[in-house]
Amino acid sequence: MPAPVYFDYLSTTPVDPAVAEAMTGCLTMDGTFGNPASRSHRFGWEAEMAVETARQQIASLINADLREIAFTSGATESDNLALKGVVEAVREAGNTEPHIVTSAIEHKAVLDTCKHLETQGVSVTYLHPDEHGLIQPAAVGEALQSNSCLVSVMHANNEIGTINDIQGIAAVCRSAGVPLHVDAAQTVGKIPLDVQALDIDLLSMSAHKFYGPKGIGALYHRRSPRTAVKAQMHGGGHERGLRAGTLPTHQIVGMGAAAAIAEATLDAEVARLKALRRQLWSLVSDIDGLTMNGHLDQRLPGALNISVGDVEGEALLLSLPEFALSTGSACTSASMEPSYVLRALGLSDALAHSSLRVSLGRFTEQNDVLLFSERLHEVVPRLRRNAA
Repeated sequence: MPAPVYFDYLSTTPVDPAVAEAMTGCLTMDGTFGNPASRSHRFGWEAEMAVETARQQIASLINADLREIAFTSGATESDNLALKGVVEAVREAGNTEPHIVTSAIEHKAVLDTCKHLETQGVSVTYLHPDEHGLIQPAAVGEALQSNSCLVSVMHANNEIGTINDIQGIAAVCRSAGVPLHVDAAQTVGKIPLDVQALDIDLLSMSAHKFYGPKGIGALYHRRSPRTAVKAQMHGGGHERGLRAGTLPTHQIVGMGAAAAIAEATLDAEVARLKALRRQLWSLVSDIDGLTMNGHLDQRLPGALNISVGDVEGEALLLSLPEFALSTGSACTSASMEPSYVLRALGLSDALAHSSLRVSLGRFTEQNDVLLFSERLHEVVPRLRRNAA
């Protein structure tokens, strides 16, 4: 049986071959393998130069200053650092009862961190999305309190792919004097993202979401105005005291290379994926009982989340072995619980269970989309007949 068509780019992306090649040059004795913190010899200097080049490539992708990029193990750690770090800092500054505003459909990296902070005496308001899966700026403004220390709203949802109005949310935050953290794991390298234009204070990202390696990410930490963040890992004062640990040169170089490729190809790739997504939707939307979850157009170029009425979700997946798909986010796909994101949109448990997250990416071709439409048209009527 041939390898399945990969339609799970929101979960992770394959490392671009050029990225893999750059990484291999940082592993062995004849490459840039040194410790970037070893400043007493050439091997360390070369590694430090490679790290700083990558830092600039990442900063350029999001229009930041390279000094505003702190490397982490990924967006999950960046989310933890931002939320816990801000809370600890404001408590030291005198806010003994801090309050956070976030949304009910954030990634678990934010939601679970907020749940932990609640056990530490932090109050959290969880905003519900509108019928299109979006968090409206006005809702953020209404939720702010005098003791609010942070708003954390994701740029694009990892299940349904909808894109929030971050600029509008930032304006509300700025007028209230409350910093904004954005989980941008799904948007960095996929759509244009300018942290200056969007007026973001803290932003989380992961390399493996834009064709870089797993295990490396970064936190953008705005320099002016600067939000106080207390380090959560200690042991050496790396990353300007924000996050301790020996820097993994090969992973950082890989993330930098992935960022450079993304920046160079972004406009063309966005247009290509939008065209493929719209074609896919036009091909399958005539299936009886099939609906799209989330806003029709305000979404990631290659992301589509669909529900198929009167079809059992697991049976649907098993009937499409040619495709690597998921019924929710990768972090919850092992659970039998229906997607909390889809339930927040008002879907019934049955319809949430029958959803498919279809995400296209750099190596998706038109033939893949045509095959998926053909197979879905075959499979859905058959499953309904069998269930009757």
